Amino acid sequence: MKLSVILVNYNTCDMLRLALNSVVRAALGIDHEVFVVDNGSADKSLAMLQDEFPGVNVLANSKNEGIAKAYNQALKLTAGEYVLMVSADTITGKKTIEKALEFMDMHTDAGGLGVRMITPDGSFLKESKHGFTQPWAIFFKLTGLAKYFSKSRLTDVLRKDWVEEFQTSETDVLNGAFMLYRKEALNHTGELDERFHVYGYDIDLSYRVRLTGFKNYYFPKTYIINFNTRGRAKFSFAYIKEFYGAMIIFASKYLFKVPEIKVEGLPQLYPSTYEVK
Repeated sequence: MKLSVILVNYNTCDMLRLALNSVVRAALGIDHEVFVVDNGSADKSLAMLQDEFPGVNVLANSKNEGIAKAYNQALKLTAGEYVLMVSADTITGKKTIEKALEFMDMHTDAGGLGVRMITPDGSFLKESKHGFTQPWAIFFKLTGLAKYFSKSRLTDVLRKDWVEEFQTSETDVLNGAFMLYRKEALNHTGELDERFHVYGYDIDLSYRVRLTGFKNYYFPKTYIINFNTRGRAKFSFAYIKEFYGAMIIFASKYLFKVPEIKVEGLPQLYPSTYEVK
């Protein structure tokens, strides 16, 4: 099988319907399977899945134990050469999966791939090329971890090899809205760290993929539309607990001892340029 697609849902019935319709359309002609892990939704999500998407594999949890744990549940069942983790608030372009798979097939050093992200009104989301938002960038700078994310240009944004919106390039982190991984790379990293309930799981997994010697790429020759529903309630206690708690977990893992990047044949930790010819 070529592709396994995983979506995690929690009370986003209407958005999930849009996301699934777009993924199913984008995967036409590709040997694939789709998993939806429902984290104890109290809306009509499960009924909708049963009625409208009978071919989708549904894993129904009794409660919400986090996104990373939900992804792990489905990952154990996947049979695809590639695994696409896409958020339930995302609309996938008609040719997005086809183009992304073509890139991965051509670049055997690629462990993961993220694509150009736009908002519903067509605005470009900079998280596409960085992989993470400004608060995470500030966190990496303050802790000194920024030096291990040089492909995100956190300390020198004026460099000539800075990644532009339409420039294909190697990157540090894939944004959780759309993460296409080579299953072989995930076999090396092991499961997602389930301590990251809502935030940070994508950053941690992307970093661990790079530690195995594979590369992550930003591929802007196709796109997704992301509604960013997780970023709306930014002043709630739950947001503060989950978002900044994820930063603490990440720092505790890597701040005092960061493993070396195991990339054979490179004279330094990071090369000076990351463009794809």
